[in-house]
Amino acid sequence: MLDLLIKNGEIVDGTGGAKFRGDVAVKDGRIAEVGRVSGAATRVIDADGAIVTPGFVDIHTHYDGQVSWDSVLAPSSINGVTTVAMGNCGVGFAPAQIDKHDFLIRLLEGVEDIPGTALHAGLTWDWESFPDYLDALGRRSYAIDLGAHMPHAPLRSFVMGDRGADHTAIPTADEIERMRQLTLEALKAGAIGFSTTRTTFHRSRDGQNVGTLTASEAELHGIASALREANTGVIQMISDAYLTNDDEFAASELRLIRSLAELTARKLSFTVQQNDDAPDRWRQIFKEIGLMRGAGLDVSAQVAPRPVGAILSFASTTNPFIATPTFRRIAKDATVDALIAQLRDPAIKAQILAEHAHVNLTGNGGALTKGYSRMFRLTDPVDYEPRVENSLRAEADRAGRDAADYVYDVLMEEGGRRLVYLPINNYYYGNLDDVHGMMTGPHTLYGLSDGGAHCGTICDGSFPTTTIALWSKGSRSGQKMSLESLVHGYSQRNARHVGWFDRGVVKPGYLADLNIIQLDALSLAPPEIVQDLPAGGTRLLQTAKGYRQTIKSGEVTFEAGEWTGKTPGGLLRGERHL
Repeated sequence: MLDLLIKNGEIVDGTGGAKFRGDVAVKDGRIAEVGRVSGAATRVIDADGAIVTPGFVDIHTHYDGQVSWDSVLAPSSINGVTTVAMGNCGVGFAPAQIDKHDFLIRLLEGVEDIPGTALHAGLTWDWESFPDYLDALGRRSYAIDLGAHMPHAPLRSFVMGDRGADHTAIPTADEIERMRQLTLEALKAGAIGFSTTRTTFHRSRDGQNVGTLTASEAELHGIASALREANTGVIQMISDAYLTNDDEFAASELRLIRSLAELTARKLSFTVQQNDDAPDRWRQIFKEIGLMRGAGLDVSAQVAPRPVGAILSFASTTNPFIATPTFRRIAKDATVDALIAQLRDPAIKAQILAEHAHVNLTGNGGALTKGYSRMFRLTDPVDYEPRVENSLRAEADRAGRDAADYVYDVLMEEGGRRLVYLPINNYYYGNLDDVHGMMTGPHTLYGLSDGGAHCGTICDGSFPTTTIALWSKGSRSGQKMSLESLVHGYSQRNARHVGWFDRGVVKPGYLADLNIIQLDALSLAPPEIVQDLPAGGTRLLQTAKGYRQTIKSGEVTFEAGEWTGKTPGGLLRGERHL
């Protein structure tokens, strides 16, 4: 007797091979047979008119805190994801000495926009070392599987104390050796790799740069040598190489990346996006990655399937008027309802607009506060390639209104809870042509969703859905990718990179992690502001349409987007093989 039989589906098996019509039989959590299957099953699902894919593998998330209090791990799990890697970008909650709990919460609150009140209320802290942390996760069950990197920032703090938070502080040789030993211990306990951050955009709640920002080659080489010794694990990092217009700085960062790959002989991936200050830098980075690959180094770019955009609202973390003294004053310690009540006052509005006229930020700050031609109402389904003629600037011009005044009124719609979309990275030319170029690069990984993070600013845990729904149909300019290649990118390719060789493929012997998708209905609703974090914390949550079922280890975990209550997932330690 089979546990589950999926019949009559269009199977996209995750390998990149041509899709085919057939059945999938499941027994004891694994795929037993694929093709034309007969025989009895406890449950039969008719997948006629749908595609059957592997469960998606998201290698760039930040559920490090959420795993303490939540078994569902949305938004990833509601977007077809059955396995995630967390502890990315060098931040996380282990290792953690008891006197550093507040520091790590402030760090994640700033870097990943996770409400500190929720973290204080939800984190269980039943760990100190990284192996302790893995053990704590191993005692819990989830709707999906998860693995964790050893993150650089808490490691530095654990070894160096308060000095570890200062990126100008140089660790001693003994401290570097201690960080190496702890990383080796973490890898032996099941860490999937080591992660670090080298971007000025990552700051604590107090505005302080992360301690790893300018870590020396000696420090990074010392820590990363643990991966070479263990002969396991990957390196994940973010660097400012992609966003700088300084050629020498970009070259120096790429030399460092190359040296880490050479030293460890392990797989390494790093963030590559298009930034307004250097819109064509990604092309040069891709050339350098090609040279590294030619030298036998397994280096990849992690790329996104759409613009990385901020969600602006008076009811969430950020909006165009956040830099004005009056807004800061009335928003401080105010509830959302109390804030919106004050924003309705014409005198408050006039004062904010007067102050806003003198705000002159540059870079992303300028786009956030005055980039009206890149601010758009969120539609249903969401349009991730919006046209400039649909921007709030264009609306204001057609209405003969001052743009700032008009945007203020738009944000006051829907009871002050109107959401506005601001594409930041990957949208310099107002289209997705360069995103297509990145996604079709020869050495790329689909990542950067940041599921579990940026709770009030960015809502990109839905990247897998955009990848399949948008790019299988085509962008505005007609560029598209084959469904088979898209599914491969979010299943087998990502899984193999991390060392999870037991999933990401619809073939006998592999884990029965599967999606049944109504492709023509696959789309994303606008994000919603929900209050479901500990201590009543708010976050943006985006639901998807078109997922008939998601199946984890043979158990149906989601039906039509609704959680079934099943938690067959759990911690993954290190590499996984058939």
